[in-house]
Amino acid sequence: MDTRKLTLTRKPKSKSKLTAQRRMANMSMAEDLPVENELLAEPICTVGPNQACKHSLANPELNEFLHIYEELIRSRFSAITNTLKTLSIYQHELDFVTHAKRIAFDQLHYELPLSLLEDSWISGLNLRALHSYCIFRSFKECVAKARFDQASWRECIALHTNFIHSCGYHTVNISPCADGRLQGLLSFILRLVPSEAIYVKSYAGAMFNIEEDIANWAHRELERLSGGLPGDEDKNYLKIAVYHYSSSNPSHQGCAAHGSDTERALESALERLNELRAAINNTYGRGAAPDILLIGVDTDIDSIRVHFPDANGDIDPDRYIDSGRIYQESIGMSREAARTYISDALNKAESQSGLNSEKGKMATGMRNLVLGLVEANLSQIEYVIHYHAGRYAVIGHNERFICAGEAMNELHLRNKFYFAHLNTVEEGAIHLDVGIKIFTNLNIKHGLAVPILVHYHYSSRVPGARERVIQRCRRVKAAIEARYSQLHGKGLLYCQMAISDKAGSERCTFIEDEIAEAGH
Repeated sequence: MDTRKLTLTRKPKSKSKLTAQRRMANMSMAEDLPVENELLAEPICTVGPNQACKHSLANPELNEFLHIYEELIRSRFSAITNTLKTLSIYQHELDFVTHAKRIAFDQLHYELPLSLLEDSWISGLNLRALHSYCIFRSFKECVAKARFDQASWRECIALHTNFIHSCGYHTVNISPCADGRLQGLLSFILRLVPSEAIYVKSYAGAMFNIEEDIANWAHRELERLSGGLPGDEDKNYLKIAVYHYSSSNPSHQGCAAHGSDTERALESALERLNELRAAINNTYGRGAAPDILLIGVDTDIDSIRVHFPDANGDIDPDRYIDSGRIYQESIGMSREAARTYISDALNKAESQSGLNSEKGKMATGMRNLVLGLVEANLSQIEYVIHYHAGRYAVIGHNERFICAGEAMNELHLRNKFYFAHLNTVEEGAIHLDVGIKIFTNLNIKHGLAVPILVHYHYSSRVPGARERVIQRCRRVKAAIEARYSQLHGKGLLYCQMAISDKAGSERCTFIEDEIAEAGH
């Protein structure tokens, strides 16, 4: 078999593939509630007797470390449903509170609030409140143990800060869609090591706030010019927007913010990038604007399309390189031959006819970055092949909660939470509404509440900042409950508030246990 010419024709499913699909389906059901799996298209490569699906540029050791991390994080959430089902069986026993505390600690490794347990014999357990509480606490456990949990794979990822600097950039600011399927964008899909040089802030539909981005750019440029970024005086700032789509079900499982319209998602993200460049050039002088890059993610298989710029920094959406196709066409090649193939594919895409085909080649640093991202993503494609049967069993939403306000970047894993960026509820209503729509299907229709974690950062270097951010959390929480008053009044929406210190060690401190108070 010529492994360099794999096709997407349907083949009989191998035993290993069926086993993996059953395992992932069971995992999805154990984590919370059953989800509706769809008839999926054939993945890029199928592991079977005649096909190993091992690319020379993939990193199996890193994939194994990431899989261990994925299993660990999912295990902290997967025990919740069965634990609560067990508690519901014993809720009317005389020693229920003692029994419940022991069961929860044995299975979840933390205690449940007494206020949600003590009066269960009167009106029954408030399972909605307990479920939301457990989701928040499990997330907090992940944050608290992040440094230890992530140590192995952080050391193995090739695209680290030094690589970013070698490409000519002191800062990379990434705005992906807030969709939970992009939660693992940095460490899994792009294989970039999280660092102070890489900022990630998600927005519904990747529609980032231009004014905020100008402020972020100006802050980093000021640091660079004032010597705050030693050695980076001659480097540039890069802005990346990330849209997404579904190859299996493009009209229903694409970007919810853009009505699953891939073209609209792409064009909207590119428009924002161009508006940001124009705004900075108009304000600070032509040539001041940062470089831009546009990336599309097929969330079914985690392959990427990289839409690259020309010599003037302009992006033609029709000029891109697709890592999925690269994987198919270069599997079976040696490492050197595969790298040459990727480089040649990029040259071909760069010289194809189009609006920008005659405007010159992209800068060397940008080219090296694109090549690095595509090569690194081959490992993620193979990760999905070996650990998820080539295509995720749940190709749609399966998040556990909504994080509203400012996201925490300590958790790197697909479909753990949906992020709604909020300065105020009025300004961020579109982001929050998309999240509520998603959780109406995931939770509410099954009788569970929507857990919303209101989270903001403060700086301990600024006097009074902690007190002010707490007040901000309270205002946003009250505004969310007012906007969705019907859900809140029926016990179908639970908010918890948390804060983190961006200048210190405090992470995800719950301001108060609102769910415990609601149980009285």
